[in-house]
Amino acid sequence: MADKGSMDKMKGKAKEMTGKATGNERMAAEGRTDQAKGKTKGAVHSAKEKARGVQDSLKDRDDAS
Repeated sequence: MADKGSMDKMKGKAKEMTGKATGNERMAAEGRTDQAKGKTKGAVHSAKEKARGVQDSLKDRDDAS
């Protein structure tokens, strides 16, 4: 499964390109904002996954003791 922010990144890229092509700076800026939201969501998701991995490894180590 793709990361949580991939749809926001794709939507943002499309908006940005459309805004640039039509000369609509506001739409282009909204696209950049959507892309930033998507990157943030992806980073948060990745951090959560890493934290779960650390938690699981610590749990496994405690169970072995």
